[in-house]
Amino acid sequence: MQRVAFVIYEGFHSLDLTGPHEVFHFTGRYECLVVASEAGPVRASSGLPVHASHGVRDVPPGGVDTLMVIGGRGVDRARDDTALTAWIAAAARTARRVTSVCSGVLLLADAGLLDGRRVTTHWGRERQLRDEYPGLAVDCDPIYIRDGRFWTSAGVTAGMDLALALVENDHGRDVAHAVARELVMFLRRPGSQSQFSVPLWSAQPSSDPIRAAVAAVQADPGARHSVADLAGRSGLSARHLQRRFTAELGVPPAAYVERVRVEAARRALAEGEEPVETLARRLGFGTGETLRRAFHRQVGVAPSDYRDRFRGMREFA
Repeated sequence: MQRVAFVIYEGFHSLDLTGPHEVFHFTGRYECLVVASEAGPVRASSGLPVHASHGVRDVPPGGVDTLMVIGGRGVDRARDDTALTAWIAAAARTARRVTSVCSGVLLLADAGLLDGRRVTTHWGRERQLRDEYPGLAVDCDPIYIRDGRFWTSAGVTAGMDLALALVENDHGRDVAHAVARELVMFLRRPGSQSQFSVPLWSAQPSSDPIRAAVAAVQADPGARHSVADLAGRSGLSARHLQRRFTAELGVPPAAYVERVRVEAARRALAEGEEPVETLARRLGFGTGETLRRAFHRQVGVAPSDYRDRFRGMREFA
């Protein structure tokens, strides 16, 4: 039984804890400990009381296989807890893996564990992490990042994605798949998945015709999605579709289609070796040069550089 120690404190985010805890627990292959400064009830930021089974004095630092530091609004106050930070530093020295969810990365950084490493966190904490720790390579686009034995993730559901990747890393795809199926999760949402994915961050259509157009683009990004094509699917004239689509989503159809295609390209580049030219044809860009221009415009790097950046993560994502 591999021991996973979840570190919490007053004001932690309950889902940052319970989501990963359920992933590990369901396998039956991990011993899960909830650790705080003192054993006993610890109140989450939502007011939910959670019983910490162990205080830091109860758990020898050398007995932890995977250390997971949970995030939450109370993290800034928890950083003043020198006993907690010292225990995190001691446990991390011998742990096989050191991980964080959301703003828990700040406690790892305070413990002096992340100097020079590439890390992520919830997008809302990006500026703080950059300002306080200029020596870190902060990248708040991916939902989780692995740098050696250190894994960091964005918040809430990204913690479950991280935990699932750790389970797969330990016990293989079949075990991870069984967990994902039981918890009704999307298996293998890759670490390269953007925190700013189109379905999450674009405005949502308010009418059935525009919903039909959006659903068609998301279902098959590489299909023909000219204004005329989308108008036919939505039952509107091309002119009416253009006007209503822009009003409801805040961007014209062509810009939305490009965003969805670029996001599909990001996933494909991070997960496979498909040549850029082949990828461009499959996803509707036509030519590799068109894909490169759109990719650089939206992501800020060339597709080949993006693939190299995530090449080392694919085995574990």
